[in-house]
Amino acid sequence: MSSTGLETPRSARRRMPQLGMSSETFGRLAEGFARFMGTPAFLVGMTVFCAVWLGWNTWAPESLQFDPKALNYTLLTLILSLQASYAAPLILLAENRSADRDRVEFENDRQRAERNLADTEYLTREIASLRIAMREVATRDFVRSELRSVLEEIEEARSHLDTARQPAQDVPAPPAGQCTCGCHAPPA
Repeated sequence: MSSTGLETPRSARRRMPQLGMSSETFGRLAEGFARFMGTPAFLVGMTVFCAVWLGWNTWAPESLQFDPKALNYTLLTLILSLQASYAAPLILLAENRSADRDRVEFENDRQRAERNLADTEYLTREIASLRIAMREVATRDFVRSELRSVLEEIEEARSHLDTARQPAQDVPAPPAGQCTCGCHAPPA
């Protein structure tokens, strides 16, 4: 009995031969073709081609015409229809690839913007914390003003000491062995 029963899945068979080209390569070719079709060179070339075709098959001798006017330029119509039937899907493929690239680029821009916003918020918090910390730290101007006031106090104290050390001109000098403050009694 064979082992291929209903419980065994069938292997998928390809009915069409697979191209030896990767989808990325095919997509790049489709984009190149769509880009070329959007150029003025293509439009001018296609216009010249159609004008020559129509001119030849209208005014050339009937024996040399290959797509006569009498048959309404059937061959030209078929060629243009064939070109349009291939161009439309290739242009759609190129647009889809472009939209995918734009979506990826948009996502990268969004992530970059989020990182920039997070960095900006972090730096803002750091600056705010530094400002708060700086209020608690003595600034240069504060230290200078404090040093000036201490210097003024020292100068005042020095001037008081200098005036206290100078002997008064009206008061006689104390006798030898006595202090000037009067705290000690003279020897008896």
